[in-house]
Amino acid sequence: MSATAHKNRTLWIAFAANLGIAAAKFVAAAITGSSAMLTEGVHSVVDSSNQLLLLWGRRAAKRLPDVLHPFGYGREIYFWSFVVAVLVFALGAGVSIYEGIIHIADPEHAVSPFIAYGVLTVAFLLEGGSTWEAFKDFKRHKGRLGWIEAVQKSKDPPGFIVLLENGGAMAGIIVAAVGLGISQFTGNPRYDGAASIIIGLILALIAFFLAYESKALLIGEAADPDMVAAMHKMVEAKAGVTAVGEILTVHSAPDQITAMLSVDFEDHISARDVERLVCEIEKETAEQFPDVQRMYIRPRSPVNSGDSCA
Repeated sequence: MSATAHKNRTLWIAFAANLGIAAAKFVAAAITGSSAMLTEGVHSVVDSSNQLLLLWGRRAAKRLPDVLHPFGYGREIYFWSFVVAVLVFALGAGVSIYEGIIHIADPEHAVSPFIAYGVLTVAFLLEGGSTWEAFKDFKRHKGRLGWIEAVQKSKDPPGFIVLLENGGAMAGIIVAAVGLGISQFTGNPRYDGAASIIIGLILALIAFFLAYESKALLIGEAADPDMVAAMHKMVEAKAGVTAVGEILTVHSAPDQITAMLSVDFEDHISARDVERLVCEIEKETAEQFPDVQRMYIRPRSPVNSGDSCA
């Protein structure tokens, strides 16, 4: 199974789990009248829609470059990741907080709460299975990085979006169960509405974090510094190269990097030798750093070893 197919498998598992959970929650909400259960159902529907958007983003990002988009469509995945963050905030957090306020202002006693507990248990198990799959996938790709650092440095938003969404969903299920339990114990249904507001705040926090990380990638984020340093060392070691100046990189997609190098060649070599060196650099780069899809090399100004032609 290819890496892309494996990642899509994680998204499909999350989609199927969330769709089943949403149906169960809505049925339970209709039976019990639970506000937190209703908002949890909305949350699961939003999550299901998000998986489809991320799957579409991955597919759209693979389209080949054309005249209007010479660098390809790789950033589609970043755009749709940002849209997902907005949906989590607007539909997930917004609806949850709104429903909570309504049910606090005009409380309704829940009926058949044990049905809600049963649905929440099933939802927690299904969500847990999906979360475990996302956890394993993200752990495999994060390497030795810490979890927060890995999210911040990740160039593949769907990987951490699914993990954070599922984690938020599991936290929301626990909050919904606690709110329903306190409402049942005290006889005050306002606690159920308060649980909805807490769920909304959890989703708002996750949405803000997702939007922040997706925005950074959408406007252009550099490649891993270790990779840039290795590229610098490789080019500088070439015979005929006296120095390497600035190396600019930008991710167009998780596996698509454009690199621009400023290189100072020895003064006595011919233009033909420079062309040969450039070809060698491009070939070795393709072998060592396959994610670098495009490389542009600019002769460095010999004046004071600076990059300016002035």
